[in-house]
Amino acid sequence: MGEFWPVPDVLAYLAGRWRVERSVRDLAGGDEGAFTGVTGFGPLDGGGLLHHESGTFTWRGVPRPAERTLRFLPGPGPGTADVRFADGRPFHDLDLTSGRHVTDHPCAADLYRGEFTVRDADHWRTVWRVGGPAKDLLLTTDYLREA
Repeated sequence: MGEFWPVPDVLAYLAGRWRVERSVRDLAGGDEGAFTGVTGFGPLDGGGLLHHESGTFTWRGVPRPAERTLRFLPGPGPGTADVRFADGRPFHDLDLTSGRHVTDHPCAADLYRGEFTVRDADHWRTVWRVGGPAKDLLLTTDYLREA
């Protein structure tokens, strides 16, 4: 398992600022887009981290500002997290103690399947496959820790 980097404490690992590069591919229609920006994981009152991502999302050649906020709360076991949307709704679990985690998030008629992999102290990746009646998307995001 040399390709994955185990993370004993996911919240401690994520804390700080990261550069973000995301590719978005519509596997059904062939369109491609990209997001470039930064994400910060800062302390959250009561424990956990507030994740705020902002940057530019370009789709079909049109750039637009984009941002999102998530809450990474302490999970049920050591080193795990309970990831929630900004309004508190559950998103997914996260356990990087092996350096790799696969999780699902059902959303109405769609299913989001996420794979998280950690390469080293300063690089991690998420790959989300989104499938449903009107969606067939692949979102690949690379994170690089800012110095």
